[in-house]
Amino acid sequence: MEMLFIFLNIIVPVFLLIGIGAVLHKTFKLDLFTLAKLNIYFLSPGFVLVNLYHSSFSLDLLGKVLLFFSLFIVLLYIVVQLVAWVGRYNKGVRGVFTNSVLLYNSGNYGIPVNDLAFKQDPFAATIQVIVMTLQNVFSYTYGVFSLRAVDEGKARAMIGLLKMPAIYAMTLGILLNVGDVDVPEFILKPGEYVANAMVGIALITLGAQVAQLTIQLKLVVVYISLFIRLLLGPALAFVLIWVLGFDGILAQALLISSGMPSSVNSAIIAQEYRSEPELAAQIVLASTVFSMGIVTLTIYFAQMLF
Repeated sequence: MEMLFIFLNIIVPVFLLIGIGAVLHKTFKLDLFTLAKLNIYFLSPGFVLVNLYHSSFSLDLLGKVLLFFSLFIVLLYIVVQLVAWVGRYNKGVRGVFTNSVLLYNSGNYGIPVNDLAFKQDPFAATIQVIVMTLQNVFSYTYGVFSLRAVDEGKARAMIGLLKMPAIYAMTLGILLNVGDVDVPEFILKPGEYVANAMVGIALITLGAQVAQLTIQLKLVVVYISLFIRLLLGPALAFVLIWVLGFDGILAQALLISSGMPSSVNSAIIAQEYRSEPELAAQIVLASTVFSMGIVTLTIYFAQMLF
């Protein structure tokens, strides 16, 4: 009954909005480029800044989340490289496979799940905001430098990273919080409106992005990616959380965040660089669909274990 409650009250609301986004895109052919820019350059930074400003933030918390995230990514990287080596994947498949596991949807999927799972708890939201920002930074470092730097050079790749507003929003939010700065209401209120709009628009955007993908679950690499991203990922995260001695909401939020499906960014990167785009799209769509049941289990075990 507990898992049914989690599924109906956390997962179903998320997928209802994803479904609405898919229907809107099929009906009106939404401009995905504009939606992506709206999320990346306006809604996400506003959400990050306001939540960090309002939260009971500490540098100790940032250090713990950063430590977990770094170790988690390293463990996943070792696993995917071993699998790719054993499977003798070519360079294109190896890149898509690696991205599908390392780049997970901590933003327009992870934020709403966190919001519903923890009933808008500010501390839990802060943890997910930090994870989302770290994922953005990682995508534009590992993702950009491993692909773009080959053709455009490291200088242009660094420019791409420095254009990410979430980094500056996170820095400003931390400074305002730690400095106990009293932000005027006429500035804070619009920021809160932006932050409140983020979840709904992010899910609509995800639905529109997924609607243009096609699924053909014929390749073994798709199933392996799903297994690592949705099942092995949370299992490794649990061991890591246990070793680090984390508990309570911190442990729960980190475990739940580790089980998010593959990020749409991995498919976008593959499409942009013409590196196995069909495979990347299949993995992202399958990962998002199968996450309905598996993320439910992850939330259940997170609440039970911690």
